[in-house]
Amino acid sequence: MLCAQDKADSASARKSEIPLRVDVETQLDMGRVAVGAMGGEVEVDPVSGARRVRGDVVDLGGFALTGVVTVRGEPGAEVRVILPATVDLEGGNGRTARVTGLITDLSAAPRLGADGRLQFRFGGRLQIAGLDDGDYRGRIPVTVEYQ
Repeated sequence: MLCAQDKADSASARKSEIPLRVDVETQLDMGRVAVGAMGGEVEVDPVSGARRVRGDVVDLGGFALTGVVTVRGEPGAEVRVILPATVDLEGGNGRTARVTGLITDLSAAPRLGADGRLQFRFGGRLQIAGLDDGDYRGRIPVTVEYQ
């Protein structure tokens, strides 16, 4: 019996045999806003999906969307989700805007369900300098790993 694996070892082996798959179902979209000379920010809440504007920013409508991510892997496994502290978006004419405060609607210790799936939403704050109009785009890396 010296060569037999214990239960903890076989659980770890199973996790490594089923790789995590991360799919972005919906991209984070702050909607349409106009920014005045003082600049401001737009925030999208991951739980409610509500958009809030602060500073010299006017909401022009359109749909603000939280990001939605689906993770697949070992049923019941605990995972860790990592979002960057900031992401710079690029607009026309070399202008940039920064997304900060990225947060999810996950619990403190998220687990994949019995079906091996976990779906979560994320939001954040877009900071825009005064009079920086344009269509800003960028990628927000989402890292998920087994605990």
